[in-house]
Amino acid sequence: MQEQKIEYLLRSLGIGATYRGYRYLSYGIQLCLNDEDYLLSVSKLLYPQIAKHYNASCYSVERDIRTVIKVCWDRGNKQLLQEIALRPLCTRPPSGEFIDILTAYLRHNSTNASSI
Repeated sequence: MQEQKIEYLLRSLGIGATYRGYRYLSYGIQLCLNDEDYLLSVSKLLYPQIAKHYNASCYSVERDIRTVIKVCWDRGNKQLLQEIALRPLCTRPPSGEFIDILTAYLRHNSTNASSI
């Protein structure tokens, strides 16, 4: 169920499954929902765990997640991103901040049983 909510949110933001970063981001958010410590060190903890799971390099995980964030910002649903961030975003958020925004939103909605 958690995976479906993550995928629905990513698609609502304009991130399609045709990007490798979609799978990486989805799995990374699952990890962060289960253990917030991943958010403290995205490059040293989260990316290596995602890379290990998908048998990829940390560099490709980081690059592909940056790509889907760029897609979201440039062509996706920026208004929804602004709403779930709970603050104005003047520039594209870095990967760690983007993952934190989505994780916090999903965590909040799972406790309040709200919909997207």
